[in-house]
Amino acid sequence: MKPLIASLVAALTLAGAAAMPAAAQSSALPSEVRAKIAAMGAVLTPDLINTTTAMFTPLAKPASLAGIKLSENLPYGPDERNKLDLFAPEGKRRLPVLVLIPGGAFIGGDKHRNEALYANVGAYFARHGLLTVIANYRLAPQHPWPAGADDVGKVIAWVQANAAAHGGDAARIFLMGHSAGASHVASYLFDAELHPKAGAGVRGAILMSGLYDVKPERLAPNVAAYFGSDPSQLAARSPITHVGESKVPLFIVVAEYDPPRLEVQSLDLAARVCLRDGKCPRLAWLMGHNHISEIASINTKDEDLARQVLDFIRTTR
Repeated sequence: MKPLIASLVAALTLAGAAAMPAAAQSSALPSEVRAKIAAMGAVLTPDLINTTTAMFTPLAKPASLAGIKLSENLPYGPDERNKLDLFAPEGKRRLPVLVLIPGGAFIGGDKHRNEALYANVGAYFARHGLLTVIANYRLAPQHPWPAGADDVGKVIAWVQANAAAHGGDAARIFLMGHSAGASHVASYLFDAELHPKAGAGVRGAILMSGLYDVKPERLAPNVAAYFGSDPSQLAARSPITHVGESKVPLFIVVAEYDPPRLEVQSLDLAARVCLRDGKCPRLAWLMGHNHISEIASINTKDEDLARQVLDFIRTTR
């Protein structure tokens, strides 16, 4: 563990965050996969994304969907990107609902990244008793801030209206965002102007390696395409600025080989939630994983994160 990250995780753990033991994570993966992840390091490049995806596709390929009804490309809004996939355990009622908002660097990404990702998430959690939704959303630069958060709200509204017809419980919706998807989920949850006055309509949220604090001095082109490039607006558009406007329970996830700025921002978010709630959120620091493998590991032999998500859903009231 990097010294700075180690000290931050230790401090949060002492403050009450439920940080999981790092030694237990990724050990179920093939040794050659673990070695390759470590060798690629924490620089998020197209090669890392493509190599990690290729390694995990045969590992995460969904098993038979026997007992699961898959409905694809259901519209939840007017835009062509407003489509979702629904993994519904057949014959079940009043199930918790998990809604995944995938990543894609604000300008790309798709719920059908390939035959395995992100279907691995839908298959795994449906098999474990959750009505699971995976949704696309509008992309920058055609659709800048706050389009992503607005679309998260549209997905939640669709689920509230339709969950019961598919066996779900609209009173037990959990949001899960990865990378840019985590940023959109955080914006929707935290910024009171971006969710209904009655509240976000969710029981809890899992935030995986998102960008929560947009810094003008490190504004990558894809980030500027979504959040804009006016320094005077970036703080107000950063999800972390609005943490105090929400009380939704959080499970914050970060990977060992995430880019350092995402690691630090995830831990900063956890610390602010400690102050917000008077107790710290659940926190997982995934040893041996990178920005892609953390989500790709779901539905593989490495069930560590998936089991933690299930436990968070089970224990959050």
